Amino acid sequence: IPREIPARKYPSWLLVLGAGTLPFGTLFIELFFILSSIWLGRFYYVFGFLLIVLLLLIIVCAEVSVVLTYMHLCVEDWRWWWKAFFASGSVSLYVFLYSINYLVFDLQSLSGPVSAILYLGYSMIMAIAIMLSTGTIGFITSFYFVHYLFSSVKID
Repeated sequence: IPREIPARKYPSWLLVLGAGTLPFGTLFIELFFILSSIWLGRFYYVFGFLLIVLLLLIIVCAEVSVVLTYMHLCVEDWRWWWKAFFASGSVSLYVFLYSINYLVFDLQSLSGPVSAILYLGYSMIMAIAIMLSTGTIGFITSFYFVHYLFSSVKID
C-alpha cells in the first residue's frame, strides 16, 4: 500500500514552474543572439561562449532538479519522478515565451501570418527539444541522487 502524501499549503506545479526560471536565467542572453543568427541572418561567431552557457545550463538544471527532489522527499512526497523531469524541463516554457516576445518586438520583417505561424511552429519544436533534453538531465541527476541517498541508509 503506498504511503499517503500529506497535504501542502501550495501546489507542486507552482514550484515546478518556478524552478525553470533559474536555468532560463543562464540562457536568455545567449538566446537572443541565437535567434538573431537564425531568423535575421546575422553571423554567430561566439561558439566558445555558447559552450560555456550550455555547460552552465546542464549544471543548473541538475542542481534545480536535485533541490526540488530533496524538497519533495523532505515532505514525504515519494512521487518525485515527473516532478524532477518537469522541474528542469520547465525552462522550455520560458524559452517559448521568450521566442514569442522575440517575434513581437524584434521580428518586424515577417511578411504575414503564415510566416509568424511557421516561426511559432519552429519555436515549439525547439521548446519541445529543450524540454526533453533538460528534463532528461534533471531526471537522471535526481535518480542518481535518490539512489545515492537511499543506498547510504542502513537498516539493521
